Amino acid sequence: MAVLENIRKRTTVLILIIGLALFAFVISGVLSNDMGGGAKVGSSVGEVNGDKISIDQFRRNVEAYSRMAGPSASSMLVVNQVWERELRNTILDQQFEELGIQVGHDQIINYIKTIPSYVQNPEFHNANGIFDENRFKAAVADWKANNPARYNLWLQDEQAIIQNAKEQTYFNLVRAGVASTLKEGELEYNLANNKVDIKYVRVPYTSIPDSTIAVSKKEIEAYVNAHKEDFKQSASRDIQFVYFEEKPSVADDTQVKDEITSLLEDQVEYNTQKDANDTILGFRTTKDIVAFLDRNSDQKFDSIYKAKNELSAKFADTLMALPKGAIFGPYKDGNFYKVSKMIDRKPNGSVKASHILIAYEGAQNANPDVTRTKEEAEKKAKELLSEAKQNTTIFTQLARDNSDGPSAPSGGDLGYFQEGVMVEEFNDFAFKNAVGTIGLVETDFGFHVVKVDDKQDVVQIATLARELEPSEETVNALFTEATKFEMDAIDSKDFAATAKTGNFVVRPVNKINAMDENLPGLSAQRAIVQWAFNENTKLGEVKRFDINKGYAVVQLTAKYKEGLMAAEDASVLVLPKIRKEKKAAQIISANKGKSMDAFFKDNNVSVSTATALTMKSPIIPGAGAEAYVVGSAFAMDQGATSGLLEGETGVYMVTVTKKEEAPKLDNYSTYANNLQASAVGRVNLSVYNALKEASEIEDKRATFY
Repeated sequence: MAVLENIRKRTTVLILIIGLALFAFVISGVLSNDMGGGAKVGSSVGEVNGDKISIDQFRRNVEAYSRMAGPSASSMLVVNQVWERELRNTILDQQFEELGIQVGHDQIINYIKTIPSYVQNPEFHNANGIFDENRFKAAVADWKANNPARYNLWLQDEQAIIQNAKEQTYFNLVRAGVASTLKEGELEYNLANNKVDIKYVRVPYTSIPDSTIAVSKKEIEAYVNAHKEDFKQSASRDIQFVYFEEKPSVADDTQVKDEITSLLEDQVEYNTQKDANDTILGFRTTKDIVAFLDRNSDQKFDSIYKAKNELSAKFADTLMALPKGAIFGPYKDGNFYKVSKMIDRKPNGSVKASHILIAYEGAQNANPDVTRTKEEAEKKAKELLSEAKQNTTIFTQLARDNSDGPSAPSGGDLGYFQEGVMVEEFNDFAFKNAVGTIGLVETDFGFHVVKVDDKQDVVQIATLARELEPSEETVNALFTEATKFEMDAIDSKDFAATAKTGNFVVRPVNKINAMDENLPGLSAQRAIVQWAFNENTKLGEVKRFDINKGYAVVQLTAKYKEGLMAAEDASVLVLPKIRKEKKAAQIISANKGKSMDAFFKDNNVSVSTATALTMKSPIIPGAGAEAYVVGSAFAMDQGATSGLLEGETGVYMVTVTKKEEAPKLDNYSTYANNLQASAVGRVNLSVYNALKEASEIEDKRATFY
């Protein structure tokens, strides 16, 4: 972050160069004298380096973002995204203020010119169809006077534009300080191209069983304290739960099946008005299938003809084989009981075809790059037609190489389609010719070399469906069962044992964060997370929650404070590391002073070789990434043998059999430029992450959401 430090030291210079050159005002401010902003009121949802983020403004932003995201976005997803945006803006705004970075009229206009929704809007174009700054400003003034809703949307856009323009200036300043020297380029070249061949012996750590390595709690604590940065944790919780799913019982299943079966045949009902019996036609004999399904089915009549691949995969063969008027069912399809009736069939009603489109200048939807004439297009299409007819197996490749249509990458494949989907000329050729036919069709889009690949029957099927749902009796019984388990678990103080007695499955969820929403096995359950983090919820406490389609009886099993992990919590991560260190020490101690021959013989391992190893990619085939071992080999002379080296996967002894330096280059600017380009490409993310890491952030979202 030396670049950032240099920027800070030159604040005065930057203010002179940037601040004076870019006079700070915004478009709406110029037009309306409304500079926006204002003091933040109310309590804060968080603080960044002492600057508060207003909860009132945060809620307004969440509401606006939620409207934009639509109903598919969960509330917590929106909250978290708005928080990250506010965090970024606040952190960067602090940098802008410290450096005196402001944006002016020209920068705003230039940035607007990069936004297609503004630049391509005819409302802001001059007589030549070009974006006009004055027309744009006049439009903003008109919105303010006559269209408040549009003006408010512009104000939101304007703030984002100002923020983005400031960020652009800031990150450009950082990029200006990012450079790579020719020496760095030379080093990069050598790291990738200097090579070494080795002969080595490796005693893997797996040769010593884990069970023979004792690790004490004090050793784990010492390791954690020595590597504190690796074992920081945020506040989190562990829970376990039993899920009581609200689903149909066997009795509910039988009832639905019986109800749908009873609708198949005619029924006699007494008509009080007529004082006589009426015959109610059943599904099998009804003359008005649409009205019957409207009255009796959870799925209405679908008049669209369907091919086999559009029917339920499990029953498609049976349904397609039905003769006209025949019935199949009742059958269970997903969460429905169904009875299906064949209404009609169209033989060869769905066609699969491929085509090679040769467009010409002026044809409908033709790519602007197409400059061939209509005559040239027809000639080329006929040549391709001849090739395709001579060898039908190359049609796919011809389409990939020559077609101007969007289906070219897939070999011209258009999939299956029914009558009326394609333009008339194409449609007629596809449906009137046999499978395998290849011909030429002209449409408004150009000339098509068309191949008829397949044909399928399509059918019209009426389906009487009843959804399987839990009855009121089933729902009540489930509530009683969940409540009883909750009480029993509280009384027994042994959640797992109580679940085992009732033959219930206990599911754990570990390391839940305060702003989490989705819990594995339960989906979005924010209420459970809030309960787990409530300071009044005690360890071991049990509570029942109403959730979608059932109940969850939850127990809080662990609390983790923000800060350094306890030895017990870190053990799963630390044990493998300490074991590896102890195994390395054990192997080195047992083999100290041995030659390579003695090392491999005494440990019952073999001698291996590895060639053309580089520092850029220090991977030993069969052993994995071994940067220290490969680096040690590069530091040795050819023919030299190392001592015992502690690697990632085992203890090594290495002999360098060959060293090959890369040929010297006259100039290393290509490598230096690549390094610089790579560093510049990382500036935005790397700088922001560094600023965020260095910031003091207090997150209070869990208090409000």
